[in-house]
Amino acid sequence: MKIRPLAAGVGLVALLAVAACGGSGGSTSSDRAPHPANAKQQPAHPAQSPAQQDNAEQENAEQDTTTAQISTFALDVDTASYGYARRALQEGRWPAPGEIRPEEWVNAFRQDYAQPPDDGFAVHVDGAKLPSRDEAVLRVGLQTRASESAERRPANLTFVVDVSGSMAEPGRLDLVKSALLKLLDQLAPGDQVSIVSFSDEAEVLASMTPLTAREELRDAVDELTVNGGTNLEAGLVTGFQEASKAFRPAATNRVILLSDGLANQGSTEWQTILDRVKEYAAKQVTLLTVGVGRDYGDELMEQLADNGDGMAVYVSTQEEADKIFATQLPATIELRARDAKAQVVFNPSVVESYQLIGYENRALSTEEFRDDSRDGGEIGPGHSVTALYSLRLKPGAEGQLAQATVRWQDPDTRTASEASRSLRADELATSVWDKAPMRLQVDVVVAAFAVYLRDRKAFGMDLPALGKQATRLAAASEDPMVSELVTLIGKAGSVG
Repeated sequence: MKIRPLAAGVGLVALLAVAACGGSGGSTSSDRAPHPANAKQQPAHPAQSPAQQDNAEQENAEQDTTTAQISTFALDVDTASYGYARRALQEGRWPAPGEIRPEEWVNAFRQDYAQPPDDGFAVHVDGAKLPSRDEAVLRVGLQTRASESAERRPANLTFVVDVSGSMAEPGRLDLVKSALLKLLDQLAPGDQVSIVSFSDEAEVLASMTPLTAREELRDAVDELTVNGGTNLEAGLVTGFQEASKAFRPAATNRVILLSDGLANQGSTEWQTILDRVKEYAAKQVTLLTVGVGRDYGDELMEQLADNGDGMAVYVSTQEEADKIFATQLPATIELRARDAKAQVVFNPSVVESYQLIGYENRALSTEEFRDDSRDGGEIGPGHSVTALYSLRLKPGAEGQLAQATVRWQDPDTRTASEASRSLRADELATSVWDKAPMRLQVDVVVAAFAVYLRDRKAFGMDLPALGKQATRLAAASEDPMVSELVTLIGKAGSVG
């Protein structure tokens, strides 16, 4: 399936144009209530026809609230799009437009949302007015509670490692092996690990082994050597079979695919591969894809993760690999929520039109929000999800602007719950660049830059204007990622 980039609408034009210009919004209500879960489960998104793809893109075009008051989408914590585009820019290349997913860029950045006291979600809604008259940006932030590695349940992890010829290049298999060895040092004694390698065929190097036998697992990692083609289908099927055989109901069961995603043997389409493994995914075995390599099968890896109840990340340096495998993964292995979805209802007496930025291939119909057979996103501890909307407001309108609701299922019981929060028009910050929370300003710059790279349109602004805002925010926040953003904007200017 090819997801085509969204053509920017008028609302987004207005949002991006503010980058040329030089108190937080609050919430008024919140509630949480359990809902009975439907017993039928559908672990994967069905393949979309061209007509369905057009409908998904149309959902993200500017929507008139007289005919479309509700926006619904599955949550997504992928960050691979940002990681891969960052590498391209650092190497002096313009990222491919089809690989730019703005929501993954925003979700790659720190948000600083307050965490909930329980295992559900905290819902944050704020926004700010733009310099253009009667236009604003709305931010919906969803946050789960973080946990220490020592607090989590045991894990069964099956690593499926690509050892095909293309993995011989520096920064591929060598990076994977180093990261795996570091992860083995971080996992707990109650965890278990199996290792599968694949090239022309798949091979089980270590069946499910307790971490008390770390040396055996280290030996299996050392056995990983490059040879042959890329039969990703065989690797994933074998990995899910191994995970299924060793499935522990009281543990977190996950398959972790490490590959450049350049499948050239067996099936090379994500839907066909997923059809082979969806039986195992239905048994609560989730998938994490870790991408490596200068040449990278972004679409295949992203769609496998989205439809395999998991997430996609990309690493290009040892520092990034260490951060994910030695720090983030041990603390986020388990799940806080299954099939998580968000729905934002706009008040047509206040909002004339709106546009969701990104999430094109995660769009849902209004009815699917409470259809618990419809797949959503799987969210782990300490994860944040951010959605940005550009709004056109009705002149002088007052009252409730929008209400955002998140719905999710308990990972074990499948009981569904919801949490909501609303925002009034008078709670919008009066100026996005002067009065809005700093993290909201960063999100706007990140999203604007991503859309600029994807659509190659200036929208009344240019890269120097984006760079100016990013430079100001980098100095104020002292955030290394924002400082890096300044550099990336500069790189884009030199290669564009």
